[in-house]
Amino acid sequence: MSGRKLLDGLPADAKARLRNSAQPKWVAPMLATLTEQVFSRRGWLFEPKWDGERCLAFRRGQNLNLFSRNQIRLNAKYPEVVEAIYQQETTSFIADGELVAFDGAITSFSKLQARMQVEHPSADLIRKVPVWFYLFDLLYLDRYDIRQVPLRYRKEILRNAFDFRDPLRFTEHRKTKGEDYYRGACQKGWEGIIAKSGDSVYVSRRTRDWLKFKCTQDQEFVIGGYTDPRGSRSGFGALLLGYYRGGKLVYAGKVGTGFDQDLLRRLGEKLARLETPVSPFAEDGLPRRGVHWLKSKLIAQIGFTEWTEGGKLRHPRFLGLRDDKRPEDVVREG
Repeated sequence: MSGRKLLDGLPADAKARLRNSAQPKWVAPMLATLTEQVFSRRGWLFEPKWDGERCLAFRRGQNLNLFSRNQIRLNAKYPEVVEAIYQQETTSFIADGELVAFDGAITSFSKLQARMQVEHPSADLIRKVPVWFYLFDLLYLDRYDIRQVPLRYRKEILRNAFDFRDPLRFTEHRKTKGEDYYRGACQKGWEGIIAKSGDSVYVSRRTRDWLKFKCTQDQEFVIGGYTDPRGSRSGFGALLLGYYRGGKLVYAGKVGTGFDQDLLRRLGEKLARLETPVSPFAEDGLPRRGVHWLKSKLIAQIGFTEWTEGGKLRHPRFLGLRDDKRPEDVVREG
């Protein structure tokens, strides 16, 4: 069905929120707020929380761009996704979603690393680590900005605007029993779920109209330094992690697990190029022996069991590097 027909099918109150306008070249993504208050609430939608890389797709005729949440162009990294979008009859849109790789039945950020870190993947790598693009929102369609249309209608339009064949997939949702959905997600090993107000408009900031319920603790941290390796270990010993608070980098602890020998070597080479004589952290009391300080350029995704009373990570493990966020935007989530 054409975009115009899909928009004509909206109820009058939703149609009144359409805006006839030129397609924006960039829209910053809407972000969810972390909460521990799991609920079922009338008028809310519950979706899987994908463990991947956020991606916004901008298409205007043959002009197509896949952008990360900090506007890095991703076309070269995911050519199979680009090709699938070019096969669509809908040719003027902005769609929001997540690029994911699967480890068994669950999405895995660690598995996706093999694709995230390669600019031009070979056919063999594409075959070994296939990627899917799960769309969950639509912002613009056929000359109309639809961000002010309530989410429940945007998702309905999205479902009907595309032919969802691999690697493009629609992010299904449910409208009831949020607690049951969350418990089931955790039992399956998912990262969590996202709760979204069905009335919500799309805003380019973090909001409580979208909430994330996590089954596991993980978030991004800035790498501010590293320690020397010991024994037979190569590359480095542990990474010193931090997050920003009031414009200052706060130390959150160190991580020394989650690395194989190849990763220790490759990441060690990146770390060496960023060394600086001055600590980027705001406070004292950090490790000093065998420590190398770094410019605050690299962001690591870290899994952990909990925060200690002293504000440090308990049992952290390295999951991968991210380049889709600015270091100064990394803050403590929990």
